[in-house]
Amino acid sequence: MTRNTYYAPTGGLPPQTQLLTDRAMFTEAYAVIPKGTFSDIVTSFLPFWDKARFWVLARPLSGFAETFSHYIAELQPGGGSDRPETDAGVEAVLFVVSGALALTAGGGEHRLETGGYAYLPPDAAWTVTNPGAEPCRFHWIRKAYQPVEGLAAPDLLVLNEADIAPTPMPDTDGAWATTRFVDPADLRHDMHVTIVTFQPGGVIPFAETHVMEHGLYVLEGKAVYRLNQDWVEVEAGDYMWLRAFCPQACYAGGPGRFRYLLYKDVNRHMPLTFGFGR
Repeated sequence: MTRNTYYAPTGGLPPQTQLLTDRAMFTEAYAVIPKGTFSDIVTSFLPFWDKARFWVLARPLSGFAETFSHYIAELQPGGGSDRPETDAGVEAVLFVVSGALALTAGGGEHRLETGGYAYLPPDAAWTVTNPGAEPCRFHWIRKAYQPVEGLAAPDLLVLNEADIAPTPMPDTDGAWATTRFVDPADLRHDMHVTIVTFQPGGVIPFAETHVMEHGLYVLEGKAVYRLNQDWVEVEAGDYMWLRAFCPQACYAGGPGRFRYLLYKDVNRHMPLTFGFGR
């Protein structure tokens, strides 16, 4: 079995000799935030967090992400929060890419090692600490939950990618596969966070054009990604945001696997008024 590896930013600052030319792009249809932009000076600090800093990858903003926010957190040993979420009605996913995270939620205590995943239902009471001797880095994806009358809210989930077999896409012979933490048929969920894996030579063989908004963080490898009308080179540590209906495709040329953490909004009617869940 191939061992999973995950890129995690460490901060720092480029030297004064660094060329200014970079792959950063911000358009009306997509954005590319290269790993080289995750420096110390672009981190944020949040209320009620101790020994923690955050790289904000996406946030609700006119002309940018509409349905979610996405952070990468760096939590020092002994750091954490007894009040991590300050908004009401918010659900979240945590995904650990280095170190370990002690999570208290649902009346129980859980330890998330590297590859650990937690789904936190809307308005769940939860706390986190770093119990280790090294910094813990994890993704924190937040969304205003869209309740539906007659559907209960989802349950707490604590899993690890290592324990989940990827699902190959049809007719790809495993070259393109998705690791799903949530049953796609469970309509209580209004977002999915998955891991998509391409083996060398794997492709998305058509320009996907669909209603779902995407956030993609490259965990491993490199590829050429089609975003709207452009082909863009991306590598581990890069982030992509795709607005709804932005055409996308991918060619993973190798030499190793290409993998990314993927957010998408799912399983809800299209709102006919603005400001839902806000």
